[in-house]
Amino acid sequence: MLRRLLQGLSGLGLVLTVAPSWLVFAGRITWEMHADLMLVGTALWFTTAPFWMRSKADML
Repeated sequence: MLRRLLQGLSGLGLVLTVAPSWLVFAGRITWEMHADLMLVGTALWFTTAPFWMRSKADML
């Protein structure tokens, strides 16, 4: 269950690193909002992904 939660949060982090660029390009958000969203997305990805991407050998 925890693994699924971490995967979901990591996915949200990836979306927050890709989607803002397209939204700025489309004129939907400002550059400042883009930078804030990408910062949050990057931090979310790097704080959650390592915990569920570990191999079984790392956990022994």
